[in-house]
Amino acid sequence: MTTQQHTTGKGRAIAYWIVTILLSIAMFLGGIAQLTHAEANVKGMKGLGYPVYLLSLLGTLKIAGTLVLLLPRLPLLKEWAYAGFFFLLTGAIVSHIASGDEFIRWLGPLVFWILVPVSWALRPISRRMAYTVMS
Repeated sequence: MTTQQHTTGKGRAIAYWIVTILLSIAMFLGGIAQLTHAEANVKGMKGLGYPVYLLSLLGTLKIAGTLVLLLPRLPLLKEWAYAGFFFLLTGAIVSHIASGDEFIRWLGPLVFWILVPVSWALRPISRRMAYTVMS
């Protein structure tokens, strides 16, 4: 490996961890707030027209997904966690837009929605699925 490749690989790894840690912090803290039915979360769910009991499900899934992303190995579960976060945040953005919320209300989900595929694309080989080509 040349010095240039090593530097690029190291920079990619640093970028991966920065993005993944930011995403993980947001999902974990959001999950805690949802599990504890924080007032802002309850108000937000009601404002979007969703039942409050969904907070417990969403909070549990966010915390589980965060743990899967941060733990070593588990490549199949990581794929599911990334997909789950992507769908969850897509739903949040669409829900805010459909309910007529101003941009600032869905800016947070939008930022983290962008971080999901960035983290996924930057993940090291050790955190990827081993794909086989079928003929």
